[in-house]
Amino acid sequence: MALFKKKKQLDSNSMKNGVGLITVTKPTSSIAEQFRTIRTNIQFSSADRQLKTLVFTSADPSEGKSTISSNVAVTWADQGNKVLLIDGDLRRPTVARSFRVSNSHGLTTILTAKQANLGESIHETEVPNLYVLPSGPVPPNPSELLNSSKMDQLLKVLKEQFDIIILDVPPVNTVTDAQILASKVDGIVLVVPQGIAIKGAVLRARDLLQKVHANLIGTVLNRVSTTDSTGYYGGYYGGYYGTDDKK
Repeated sequence: MALFKKKKQLDSNSMKNGVGLITVTKPTSSIAEQFRTIRTNIQFSSADRQLKTLVFTSADPSEGKSTISSNVAVTWADQGNKVLLIDGDLRRPTVARSFRVSNSHGLTTILTAKQANLGESIHETEVPNLYVLPSGPVPPNPSELLNSSKMDQLLKVLKEQFDIIILDVPPVNTVTDAQILASKVDGIVLVVPQGIAIKGAVLRARDLLQKVHANLIGTVLNRVSTTDSTGYYGGYYGGYYGTDDKK
């Protein structure tokens, strides 16, 4: 696969245009270590099956799913795995800005083209082993594109080329996109911010995922109150919790 050249080095200013990548800017920090803990716990939760595709979502908007999915993707790549982060949020995309890559070609380009050139859309990042597939131009019909046979075919092709594929998708309760993609992947992680998420909304998101027989493997509790002052990330991550819920 032809991939783009590496982009300029990421720094803390990436927060201005995308999510903060503390696993890149401060890899030895305690918060970066907690993102590695999330990755490890996810790996253990799927020890009895091969996890190739993983969705991060939340019940409602602005609950931290993009920050967590991007940072967990970095930690997976740090292990030596070939990782692809897909921006499956075709309505409010962030991956292109976070990793400073072009969004002129992306997931929507591939899904609407007669003959897709993956090399035009998949970007190599500054992080070794980590590649990103941005959303591409915002389409008028996100749900239809994600629910297409082309999306199924794309995931099949990409699984042969990457060790793990992580998708950042829209909130479950807002649009049907998350349910659509949840039914196509190996596992789902639900991000729940302390003090922000409403219990009823989280339960509704769980129920919607269960309706499509999604494999909800756990939740990440973030924005937990703490006395540790570490700037933007102070108390950002709380913990990863597995689930005994069955399909």
